[in-house]
Amino acid sequence: MAGDSTHVVFGGTGGIGGAVVAELLLRGQSVRAVSRGGDAPDGAEGTAADAADAAEAAAAASGAAVVYHCVSPPYTQWPELLPPVSRSILGAAESSGAKLVFADNLYAYGPVDGPLREDLPATASGRKGRTRVEVAAEMLAAHAEGRVRVTIGRASDYYGPGGANSTSGETVFGRALAGKRPQWTGKLDVPHTFHYLPDIARGLVTLAEQPSADGEVWHLPAAEPLTAQEFFDLVFEAAGRPTPAKAQIAGPALLAVAGIFSPMLRELRETAYQFRRPFVIDSSKFQSAFGRPELTPHRDAVERTVDWFRSRDRRPS
Repeated sequence: MAGDSTHVVFGGTGGIGGAVVAELLLRGQSVRAVSRGGDAPDGAEGTAADAADAAEAAAAASGAAVVYHCVSPPYTQWPELLPPVSRSILGAAESSGAKLVFADNLYAYGPVDGPLREDLPATASGRKGRTRVEVAAEMLAAHAEGRVRVTIGRASDYYGPGGANSTSGETVFGRALAGKRPQWTGKLDVPHTFHYLPDIARGLVTLAEQPSADGEVWHLPAAEPLTAQEFFDLVFEAAGRPTPAKAQIAGPALLAVAGIFSPMLRELRETAYQFRRPFVIDSSKFQSAFGRPELTPHRDAVERTVDWFRSRDRRPS
């Protein structure tokens, strides 16, 4: 893609968006990182815009070859905020003639038995799951109508430098470095797919590069599944803390009671199934189409993530 026009990343200072910006810079691309504050790393253009404002989003996407939708509103406000901001970014991609790459998650399927594949029906019944179904359907419909080229990349719970706000972020890495127990909402002994942010970014940029990715949903490759206990032990080992790591578990009863007082814990009840049974992504479709990517081993990824959290905690406030 070297030499192509500008690549515009909405949500360019978030976990996934920041990783996409970094990956594009590594590839020598012209990058515009869009956020409310307009911050950007060296080598990228920072643009301040409200992505939910159609006019501001269109201006921010002007001249783009590819638009990445990496915006994630506050977790408790997805149903209210994600559809309008997604329509705004979709319109911005359409007006600029850019290809749209949407960084999605796996909520649309709801509880399933077996690995998560792209051909599963989108039967989520919870508010946030239905919101994800709605947003993806609108994007794919716009592609089918010939209005804009769209591709969707889906990933599981992520971690990595910049990834403080995910289920496996602050409540695991931040607490490990603070000498506290990790917090989890499910079982410790079932396999779970954890995505490393730079691996997600490489997958999304691959979808941007490939015309054959257009109009479809793709599950992004990740390193092998781990149980939560295996993941916690890697984190605590890298942080220099005793292992095995003993976690605080928020089970169904606790979530039900705590949800009365905490909007976040109330929202977590909808997706608790993801942590109480195997939750493993099948990315064979991606690998068959584009080849098996070089994925970061969990041990290396965890060490880099611990280093980022440690350096973050040392920054002057």
